[in-house]
Amino acid sequence: MSEITTNYLERYDAAAEADKFPLVRQWMDNEPLPFFKELRAKRPILVTPACTLLALYDDVTEVLDMPKVFTVELYVAKQGNYLMAHDDDALHTREKSIMMGLLNRDDLPQIRTMVAGIAKGLLDKAGGRIEVVYDYCRLVPAHLVQDYFGLTGADPKDLIDWSYWAQYDTFHNQPFDLRTPAENQHIVDNHNRTSALLGKYITGLIVRRLPMIKLGQLLSLLLAPWHLLKKLFCKQAAADKKLSDDIVARMLRTSFPAAVDFDIKRVGTNAGGLLIGAIETTSQAVAQAIQFLLDRPDLLAKAVAAAKSDDTKAFDGIVWEAMRFVPIAPYMFRKSAVEYTVAKGTDRATTIPPGTYVLPLTLSAMFDPKAFESPEEFIPERNWYHYFHFGFGSHDCLGKYVGMVLIPEMVRQVLLRPGIKAHGSIDYKNGPFPEQYDLSWG
Repeated sequence: MSEITTNYLERYDAAAEADKFPLVRQWMDNEPLPFFKELRAKRPILVTPACTLLALYDDVTEVLDMPKVFTVELYVAKQGNYLMAHDDDALHTREKSIMMGLLNRDDLPQIRTMVAGIAKGLLDKAGGRIEVVYDYCRLVPAHLVQDYFGLTGADPKDLIDWSYWAQYDTFHNQPFDLRTPAENQHIVDNHNRTSALLGKYITGLIVRRLPMIKLGQLLSLLLAPWHLLKKLFCKQAAADKKLSDDIVARMLRTSFPAAVDFDIKRVGTNAGGLLIGAIETTSQAVAQAIQFLLDRPDLLAKAVAAAKSDDTKAFDGIVWEAMRFVPIAPYMFRKSAVEYTVAKGTDRATTIPPGTYVLPLTLSAMFDPKAFESPEEFIPERNWYHYFHFGFGSHDCLGKYVGMVLIPEMVRQVLLRPGIKAHGSIDYKNGPFPEQYDLSWG
């Protein structure tokens, strides 16, 4: 799986100033592994006219670990007052803590079972052939958004649409994406359109569900003595814990003191955030992991064998290692708030002025030998904590633990289909996300 370097930096240095970053962008999009390998070896901090790239693991983690120095200011215009658009402040800390508590990690075994059931049902219904991106990679998390997150009563197609344009505008419509004004406006218009629809839906969801939840709380209070007796005398009541609620219900059922500042508006904002972060990212991760394995018969055979085991640890490791080669994005992005010298005390030390766009190349960092021994080899037993699949630092993914069962189980259910094969490669249709990938089995 080794790559051959092709003198990228010589070509970069010889290019006209206006052509330098377009060249870099082209290599990042189409030839990331060999380009990043050359950066790590020759110029691990590359200052371009548009932004600064960081290629080494130590520099990537240094930057991502300082949210007040390297901020997510670029998120603000796209995400408004959602917690992930805040850098290491009271709102970010408070709401992420609340939401991670509500997304109880004790739920994970039940979530995996839920995902397996949804996935199996869609594949069974497909009858041996499926366009897997929309009809599976997007639909499975859309159903989970309804069943576990609690965004009930919406058409799954609408949930997919709302997630799609929010992800597109936030993460693929930034200054360093080099879009034309017309392309930029098209994305912004669709994000604005879907945001308005999502806001209207969330308001209706709360209006519809809140009275029933409060009534349920009252009935539970009145029936508390009966439930206590049932717990004491009925063994079945204590057996086989099942998920009997969802995250929206948990938010609406919980009353916080005014000083905590988590009112009904914040409930709505965070309910929308659960949706936006769940569908399109999952879809891309699953589709690309499936293609990576289907394209490599030796790895596929090992993955299929592992998928048949009741112990999913080995299979999950295969998926995470596949995603090291094909992550959903090769970089994260930040904007510097103050002057700062990265890699101080080394021969690559670089002072970054305030207002600089900084791209920590997480794909490159996952091939840095300092953190990944024999990085060009496929080793599923690697240290999980060195991956960047769910971000890093205070801005790591809110729902990462859900994702850690959702993504591999979705891949697993596909590979359990006998004779699974692809008909062509993923078609991105000139966009950032997988749009079509045809599979068959049997």
